Amino acid sequence: MKKRIFQMIMFSFLLTPFAAFCEMGSVKDDFPLVQKVNPFVGTDTVGHTFPGATVPFGMVQLSPDTDNKGWNHCSGYHYKKGTIMGFSHTHLSGTGVPDYGDFLFMPTTGDPKLVPGSEKNPEKGYRSRFSHDREDASPGYYSVYLEDYDIDVELTATERVGFHKYTFPETDKANVIVDVTHIIGWGRIVESEIEIIDNRQIQGFFRKNGWSKNRYLYFTAEFSRPFQKSGLRINGRLDESAKEAKGKSLQGYFRFDAREKQNVMVKVALSNVSCYGAAKNMQAECPGWDFEKVHSEAKSLWQKQLSKFEVKGGSESQQRTFYTSVYHSFLVPNIFMDVDGRYRGMDKKIHTAEDFDYYTVFSLWDTFRALHPLYTIVEQDRTNDFVHSMLKKYDQSGLLPYWELASGETWCMIGYHSIPVIADAWVKGIRGYDPSYALKAMKNSAMQDHQGLKAYKKYGYIPLESGTQSVSRTLEYAYDDWCIAAMADDLGRTEDWKKYQRRSQNYRNVFDVSTGFMRGKNKNGFWRQNFDPAKFPSQGASEYTEANSWQYTWFVPHDVNGLIDLMGGDDAFIGKLDKLFNPSAAKGEDGHSDVDITGMIGQYAHGNEPSHTYAYLYSYAGSPWKTQEKIAQIVNTLYSDQPDGLCGNDDCGQMSAWYVFSTMGMYPVCPGQPIYVFGTPMFPEASINLENGKEFRIIAENHSDKNIYVQSVTLNGRPYSKTYIHHDDIIGGGELVFKMGSEPNKSWGSSQQERPSSNPGKELTLMPYLKELDQAFTEDIIVNINCDDSEAEVYFTLDGSEPDKSSNHYTEPFKLSETTTLKAKAFKRGAMPSYTLSALVERKTLEEPADISRNELASGLNYSVYVGSFRSVLDLADSKVKKSGTSDNIDLTVTNRRDNFGLKFTGYFKVEKEGMYRFKTISDDGSRLYVNSELVVNNDGFHGAQAADGMAALKAGFHEIKVLYFEGNVDEALSVEVAEPDGDFRPFSHSELFRKK
Repeated sequence: MKKRIFQMIMFSFLLTPFAAFCEMGSVKDDFPLVQKVNPFVGTDTVGHTFPGATVPFGMVQLSPDTDNKGWNHCSGYHYKKGTIMGFSHTHLSGTGVPDYGDFLFMPTTGDPKLVPGSEKNPEKGYRSRFSHDREDASPGYYSVYLEDYDIDVELTATERVGFHKYTFPETDKANVIVDVTHIIGWGRIVESEIEIIDNRQIQGFFRKNGWSKNRYLYFTAEFSRPFQKSGLRINGRLDESAKEAKGKSLQGYFRFDAREKQNVMVKVALSNVSCYGAAKNMQAECPGWDFEKVHSEAKSLWQKQLSKFEVKGGSESQQRTFYTSVYHSFLVPNIFMDVDGRYRGMDKKIHTAEDFDYYTVFSLWDTFRALHPLYTIVEQDRTNDFVHSMLKKYDQSGLLPYWELASGETWCMIGYHSIPVIADAWVKGIRGYDPSYALKAMKNSAMQDHQGLKAYKKYGYIPLESGTQSVSRTLEYAYDDWCIAAMADDLGRTEDWKKYQRRSQNYRNVFDVSTGFMRGKNKNGFWRQNFDPAKFPSQGASEYTEANSWQYTWFVPHDVNGLIDLMGGDDAFIGKLDKLFNPSAAKGEDGHSDVDITGMIGQYAHGNEPSHTYAYLYSYAGSPWKTQEKIAQIVNTLYSDQPDGLCGNDDCGQMSAWYVFSTMGMYPVCPGQPIYVFGTPMFPEASINLENGKEFRIIAENHSDKNIYVQSVTLNGRPYSKTYIHHDDIIGGGELVFKMGSEPNKSWGSSQQERPSSNPGKELTLMPYLKELDQAFTEDIIVNINCDDSEAEVYFTLDGSEPDKSSNHYTEPFKLSETTTLKAKAFKRGAMPSYTLSALVERKTLEEPADISRNELASGLNYSVYVGSFRSVLDLADSKVKKSGTSDNIDLTVTNRRDNFGLKFTGYFKVEKEGMYRFKTISDDGSRLYVNSELVVNNDGFHGAQAADGMAALKAGFHEIKVLYFEGNVDEALSVEVAEPDGDFRPFSHSELFRKK
């Protein structure tokens, strides 16, 4: 096991300790960069950061919780709140889903209260009011004055230990409240224990199901002096004689006499292995009681970490924003093993890390983009550890992590983005692991059948009916496949390279040439009807992930040149990018409720990750000056050094890493390709201090607020005409000089040889599709096969066999009378054949209505409400009905709940005109719709607001309808719509919904 932490602590012993400070800016010059960090940045609005005490990549994040429920409290803290529940020891930074908040400690006075109270009435519990005027935070330190108790609180931390210092008023009733089962979010305690060892030590653990399932955590706490009295509250009942307790709700109080000595300190060590492991962690990292020394050590660790980057010039605010972004970039992943190397793995068994450090919290959909590439420059040793950790998770679970938390898979977001992290490390020479085994793990992730992959492998894209987020998943899988191909190519695995290189071209299968957008289509090749590229998931565009088509059409980082060609060349590409950033040209519908889509410039959404590369794409089309212009706009308008200084979730440092890269004048558009595309440097001078002892300097000559345009570049004293730089040029050290000006140099970087480019291999022929044809019919239909590549020829079969050049050559439309499996493939000289269009075009028999008359029916539907933690609407069958009744419409008002519930509507739908009916649900989370007991719409699963639809052929009369729905947490939404033959979708009306009397 590595000894990095001990080496860092030994380094810190050489520095001079000093007293804790009370205001930002009072830190001594021993730690000049620490002064330039404001941990409150991102704690207001939607940043979801926390202000508490932690060290780089530490297991402990000791921070205040202003509340533990609701989306604004994913990190436990929100700047606009005025009360504090207490101080818990683990927190997530910038996520859009809540969890952690483990082992809350809260000092109080008077008779102990063992419930938290509310923000409105804090005096009914152990909460306290506080003011930002008497609150402070800096790297490794947090302090606050608790107004209700007249208590000063100071917090600091080591990697695995949280250190509290409480200064009480003179009182004989000074209490420390401990809530073992405090939770941020919707989690549920499965089991927990607390034990009083003696009058200075306690320990405990829990096992809980939250965002991460079946999570274990242990603690050992030691007080600086004996407590005189204690009590344990066990599942709501107080026992002041108990020395140990088990239950699903455990709190305790520990009473001190503070009449002569007001200070009480407590150290809390964590372990995911055992209480014994926690005790060993405390002994190794924090054996004594010198709070100021531990605080100083934390600051020295942060000073060392922050000094990996040095910027000169700019305003004080710009410097604070930069170093705060660096700070937020070094919070996660988190060490997740004890000092002896033991850790609990994905299989929940205890393992020992040999020759690497084991980490957790891999927010990979976010962090593969900029955060992990940043680590390949300044954290190469840790990057090896990150890859080792991912491969161990593969060992223990059979899969590389998607969004891993505390050795548990959350299955959050899309893609298999461990793969670009590994591939990017490999192509940049970070290779302290077995590459063959890594490639095996990568291919295994790509060959699963979940998350739409079964359909992706079959069709070359994910059809609409194969699940939500189909376009976004297709695009991200295609990029991940390119990363596999890149690594296979480097290892000389030719067959693997061919296979995944072909799959990497699958983005072409969802590009609609007629609209110029990435667009959803079903398994028969029909494009999504009523397409609007500005619609968001909450407005029915369920094929996109936290975005719309404007924001996902550009996500082809591995083949930007191919995308430029699809859009019609450089000018058309640049024109469409201009519209993306133009508030008027790209205006969409108002009223969307997608909380992640923020930081808008036109349809560009900087508050969410898919957009993060798009300003840099101008350079691929020969207009780097427009990249420079847009980057300056984003940096100057969407970041600041204030609590609301982030325009979106920081997402474990991705938003911050974007800022670090972009203000230094470059960005990794395509992780897995070892280059960085130039933007515009925002400081006169920036330096990267590398682990190999070398320095890479970035100079911006003639820098000013107006001089944002690059006139020319030199690298190590020589003219440099490319608009990108290779990774090796940075790691080798040197000097990059930008000459800046107030007007764009439109010729610089415009030629093909100067631009960044992709190397996608052989072109994939565009896939044929069916035009103006329903996938089901009741009368004879005419089939029209289209292909948007004018040089391609289409061949087809009608018997389900695979088409080739000996099959029917498509030249004109033809008629179908019966249910047919039609397959078509496009061929083009010099290109790979397209994927096969496979369409089951069904001739449907009209379904008979129920044998029931209007006199037997009453208006409205029956409903049933269920309460619980569900992952699918099918879970409702195993739950008891908590409430039932009748409703005029299908909506959520009948529940009177916000989270963790299920709902069932049953009854009849009146069909006036026979024909093909379409049904649609828009839901957050899952829903299903049945007609006559047949599943018609499957929109199930844990997801944000998104749509799914289906069809049924119905005769006139009353047809049975059933809608199932569940809500997990955060936001809730359910809308059910119908489209009559030849009609558009509309909500059900009260007059067509019925139930039995």
